[in-house]
Amino acid sequence: MDFSAVNWLAVIVAAILAWLFGAGWYTGLSKPWLKAAKLDPATMKRSLLPFLISFIAELVMALVMALVVGAVTGGEPTLLAGLVFGFVLWLGFVATTLSVNHRYENFGWDLTVIDGGHWLGVLLIIGAVVGWFGAAAS
Repeated sequence: MDFSAVNWLAVIVAAILAWLFGAGWYTGLSKPWLKAAKLDPATMKRSLLPFLISFIAELVMALVMALVVGAVTGGEPTLLAGLVFGFVLWLGFVATTLSVNHRYENFGWDLTVIDGGHWLGVLLIIGAVVGWFGAAAS
């Protein structure tokens, strides 16, 4: 795997923007999400660990997106390619996984829509940033 074409600035910026999007998404949808996830805020343990894990996961996602988009576009990512791959990867992996997992976990479709919308936004943002920044300068 060739990491030389990875635009590391794009990976970091994409992860930061995706993380901020998630913070806004779940802040705005906190009450319906808590209800859909069957969580009681009064009994929840407060921890920064989930926020850190989210950021690390989004860094990994941005790196993988950069590798995939770079490989498929011959090392010349574009904004459109990033958006298309963000959507396709979301549809093929995230939407399907959430749909299956939430059914086995006996959650309603409301949680799937909230979480799925979040991950769609994350992957579109990551794809857009990776495509817009393009490949690393040689």
